[in-house]
Amino acid sequence: MTDSSTGEGAAYGRRDPDALARRAGTRADPDRDQHFLVDDRVLDRIPGYLPDDADAGHLLEIGGGAGALTDRLLAAVTADAGPDPGRVTVVERDRDFADFLREEFATALDAGLLDVVEGDALDVDLPPFTACVANLPYGVSSEIAFRLLPEKKPLVLMFQAEFAERMVASAGESEYGRLSVSAQHYADVEIVERVPKEAFDPQPAVESAVVRCTPRDPDYVVGDEAFFLRFVKALFTQRRKTVRNAVRNTGHISGLDEPEAVVDAADEDLLGRRPGTLDPPAFAALAELAREHGSPTEV
Repeated sequence: MTDSSTGEGAAYGRRDPDALARRAGTRADPDRDQHFLVDDRVLDRIPGYLPDDADAGHLLEIGGGAGALTDRLLAAVTADAGPDPGRVTVVERDRDFADFLREEFATALDAGLLDVVEGDALDVDLPPFTACVANLPYGVSSEIAFRLLPEKKPLVLMFQAEFAERMVASAGESEYGRLSVSAQHYADVEIVERVPKEAFDPQPAVESAVVRCTPRDPDYVVGDEAFFLRFVKALFTQRRKTVRNAVRNTGHISGLDEPEAVVDAADEDLLGRRPGTLDPPAFAALAELAREHGSPTEV
């Protein structure tokens, strides 16, 4: 592959993000939750945050924009790949950007290295990807993250820094909550880089952070995952209450028909604590107790 003035045929990983944005002809629109990552150094580092043993055979990107990260992902799946390179699928909801990606990376499309799916990542059928690397639209970060996490694949995702800090928080910390328990149920979650506003164009109003999610099975037993996540959600709506009162007050959310029976069966020391002090294994044990004694129904 050789560089050219249009970008077509350029060696993957070498495209200038500002030049890509100019060629796209359409600026990112912050009112549509679009902020292009334009710092070459950050872009170059992001694919390297995948776990060392991650399978890069089929990388998924959510929100390709003008293709700066897409370019780096194509470099990752073709580097030292020999006759059997990987591939990248980009999901892009903006029609103009989707069309531009197909034009800019026409060679990759023709070679079977790239597929561009036009549509909302919350609605389209996702391919059977091996890992996901993406600068997510911040307005729907939570919804997309919790569509991806149950897939149990390695994820490297850009979030607002505050959201990222809540994902990685531990029990007892002020940022700890439903998001922390739910994310850590699926994966080891860590912030691998903090990214300033100046790395984006247009600049967002907040700092950002890159989060790595390495899938693993939890070290506790959950008999009904949907109920467990619903139960966690319910108790954190009453985070300032004791666990005793949180269980009693949220049966309509968790689906418990007999919350008082759960209170009667639980340990007194546990009932006197606040939800924000319970680590994921403690939540899991309490959720199993609730399933056994509280007669949960579907919500």
